[in-house]
Amino acid sequence: MQPAPKIPDGPPVPVEARCVRLLAKAENVGSIAPVVELRTLTRAPTELLIEVKAAAVNPSDVKAATGLMPYAVFPRTPGRDYAGIVIDGPPGWIGREVFGSSGDLGIRRDGTHATHLVVETEAVVDKPRSISWEEVAGIGVPFVTAMEGLRRAGLPKPGETVLVMGVNGKVGQAAVQIATWHGARAIGVVRRSEAYEGHSNSPVEVIDASATDVVARVRELTSGKGADIVYNTVGDPYFQAAHKSLALRGRQILIAAVDRIVQFNILEFYRGQHTYVGIDTLGLSSVATGAVLRELAPGFAGGHLKPFPIKANAVYPLEQAKDAFVTVAGSSRDRVVLLPR
Repeated sequence: MQPAPKIPDGPPVPVEARCVRLLAKAENVGSIAPVVELRTLTRAPTELLIEVKAAAVNPSDVKAATGLMPYAVFPRTPGRDYAGIVIDGPPGWIGREVFGSSGDLGIRRDGTHATHLVVETEAVVDKPRSISWEEVAGIGVPFVTAMEGLRRAGLPKPGETVLVMGVNGKVGQAAVQIATWHGARAIGVVRRSEAYEGHSNSPVEVIDASATDVVARVRELTSGKGADIVYNTVGDPYFQAAHKSLALRGRQILIAAVDRIVQFNILEFYRGQHTYVGIDTLGLSSVATGAVLRELAPGFAGGHLKPFPIKANAVYPLEQAKDAFVTVAGSSRDRVVLLPR
């Protein structure tokens, strides 16, 4: 049940928003120089004006600020993920608590690192009441990336095995949550000795790649079959191990790269009847991203999926946006969030 409208619906009204602004491409992370400016926002008839309660900072926000995404526009307000309250919109929308994410917000158009945001009505998802503003703002990019990969590869079925390379990264943890929600078995790979850090709906076997032959251990754990899906969140460093760990008709999902070129055994690929799936959520519009999040919503409502914990030292005001960007660029495992007020 959504809260009752706080003000009557009516024609779009402008609002003065405080926005983080990136005025030009930075040469490196240290030279990112965001400023906070006042900007007037007005929605179109089919859009919503949202008072932003929290907005996450993603690695892609930092990369776009330093010119690693040539299609990023300047000047702009960064930010892809958000959570907030609708304060202006079509009939029935005002007062609703919502969240969302996007592949174009904060990259090709003004984004979420602001007190207010304008976005399409089809882009938002109702906020689960049991999740805080900070937590729900941190769901977006990692869970959308994980879910889009598994959707494209074919959602795992009960009894299937999902091998997650880089299991303690945020996308890796989201992939484990989704896979085990759907009844699959999850195996994780880490680069040094450590336990799985995230939520799961069933036990997660962890393989330490620094001390164990990953392929041999995967075959041992699956009685020789291999993994039905390999979610490779790291890219080329694990490409061969992922390839050789695949079961017959297995699927490898790829979302990242360190070096772009890898050795590829075509014979093993076609004889194994394998499928490779590439995922780039920057190609998803706000509306398309909203559709993915709506598929995930029942998992959060039912407790099968859980947001990432937000630590107090990973929360920043808009005026400290640069500090937040530097923290994310430093490979922090914490989910970093901006609080506009």
